[in-house]
Amino acid sequence: MAFDGTWKIDRNENYDKFMEKMGVNMVKRKLAAHDNLKLTITQEGNKFTVKESSNFRNIDIVFELGVTFNYSLADGTELSGAWSLEGNKLVGKFKRVDNGCELNAIREIVGGELIQTYTYEGVEAKRIFKKE
Repeated sequence: MAFDGTWKIDRNENYDKFMEKMGVNMVKRKLAAHDNLKLTITQEGNKFTVKESSNFRNIDIVFELGVTFNYSLADGTELSGAWSLEGNKLVGKFKRVDNGCELNAIREIVGGELIQTYTYEGVEAKRIFKKE
């Protein structure tokens, strides 16, 4: 599938405002803006493995489409939710464990780039990755 491969962060749009809305403190926001995030995505049927490696942590996330799982963001925020495939987009619908607020994510390939769009409490941000 189109998502397979290794993707390195290229640029962010409105990411600081998004993290601020999420309650991430200024020091962590500044560090996260330069995290050198790399995603290695592999898909086998409905099962995805996403290896996240950054300046802060290395983690493997394994999930099946439509199956709820728990996940921790790099700042420690706990989420519960699921990914689904809608057309050519991976759509993630998650709820924060601490306050029940929704965090939605979309991963899509546009013009050879992987674009991750996050929406939380009305604030949208994008992280754009280039294939290695």
